[in-house]
Amino acid sequence: MRLRLLLTVVMIGAATATATRAEPIEYPWCANFADGAGANCGFVSYEQCRMTATPGTGGTCDRNPFYKGPTTADRKPAVRKKRRVKQD
Repeated sequence: MRLRLLLTVVMIGAATATATRAEPIEYPWCANFADGAGANCGFVSYEQCRMTATPGTGGTCDRNPFYKGPTTADRKPAVRKKRRVKQD
């Protein structure tokens, strides 16, 4: 019984120690619906937003004020391939 309790505590401790914090993903476009029906800020492009907020729904698309764009740390440096020179 004590062994089982000890193993449970160790497993819970290990799981919480390795857990990472969930960060929200912000996208650049928001669909805002008429009459305060809500907003959906999960669109990568304006065209994608317009497909959801069609004129018949009374929705509009606006830029997401919370979107910051990718940071320089998120960008990978470009890898240049070396050219092989034929030697005769």
